[in-house]
Amino acid sequence: MKKIKGKGWKLLCIILLIYTILGGLLFDVPRLPILNETIRALHFHVTMWFGMIILLGASMYHSVRYLRSGALKYDMHASALAQSGLLFGILGVVTGMFWAKYTWGEPWSSDPKQNAAAVGIIMYLAYFILRSALEDPQQKARIGAAYNIFAYFCLIPLLFVLPRLTDSLHPGNGGNPGFNAYDLDGNLRVVFYPAIIGWTLLGYWIATISSRIRKLAVPNDH
Repeated sequence: MKKIKGKGWKLLCIILLIYTILGGLLFDVPRLPILNETIRALHFHVTMWFGMIILLGASMYHSVRYLRSGALKYDMHASALAQSGLLFGILGVVTGMFWAKYTWGEPWSSDPKQNAAAVGIIMYLAYFILRSALEDPQQKARIGAAYNIFAYFCLIPLLFVLPRLTDSLHPGNGGNPGFNAYDLDGNLRVVFYPAIIGWTLLGYWIATISSRIRKLAVPNDH
């Protein structure tokens, strides 16, 4: 995982997340039927999922680099990024359940996108279970990298294609209009996009710390 130079990005991460929390809770939002104030969850639920997709994509990239080079450092980076991505995925599901409780009447309604999210999380939990079952570092890295690439290419259609083929309560799916159809004044965008950057930087930060800990635990791994 290529290290971002300097500490400015960490300061940017902190600033963006403080802005996200304050803006997400205090800024004016569109007054929409049913959603009302719960639309503020958009800045936490959806943006964490965007961060997850970016982090898992970076994880897959490092798995490809490992398969091309055989250097275990790339497998270490792939695993750390997948761990951060999985964390954000779980947080995204939890925040989505809170949102669904107040808008759909129950936290889990077996909505196609909810089910797809659950399957995606299980796939990545299986990735770590698979890795823990293998002891040889090269075998663990090789099989883990192949599975990681497979899981990511399954995740994208699972989350963004299949739910659109059937009825869904989520905006932008099953005939429901997306947020762009509502958000004409841009009040959501001024927090939404910085939030994506902030959460993604936080996930990267967590992954770098995890990689350092693993490197200390296995000093000859490179």
